[in-house]
Amino acid sequence: MLRLADVDEQVIRNLLRRYALQLEHIAEGETIPGSYWGETEAGLIGSTVFARSDTPLHSLLHEACHLIVLPVERRAQVHTDATDSIAEEDAACYLQILLADSLPGVGRERLMTDMDAWGYTFRLGSARAWFENDADDARDWLEAHSLLPAP
Repeated sequence: MLRLADVDEQVIRNLLRRYALQLEHIAEGETIPGSYWGETEAGLIGSTVFARSDTPLHSLLHEACHLIVLPVERRAQVHTDATDSIAEEDAACYLQILLADSLPGVGRERLMTDMDAWGYTFRLGSARAWFENDADDARDWLEAHSLLPAP
């Protein structure tokens, strides 16, 4: 499973900056603030994504995408849990897969493999099957909110 330590952190910072988000790197052994799942999983408070070097990359992207799909004015109230709806959750999952393509050495295939290994659950049994065959509603939601990244 790819972790923050496996990628160029500056590339992650630049990606988040495009969406008016910040990455705060937490020291090894410290508790990650705002982490919904605890342990190594990324956390959210306001417009900041918190992660350690051992944070899974899919977790960091997923939590960042939760903030991206929120209207900017709602971000300030976020602490730990940003999801208001299934539509937002699906949009966050879809967007994290798309954004993985902008990260050198990552890409959607690797990210979906890591998502499956972590235990994301989809009706069709895998992240790839969902993304390719059952995610039209998530893509439509992102398109309607002008959040699809440029190809």
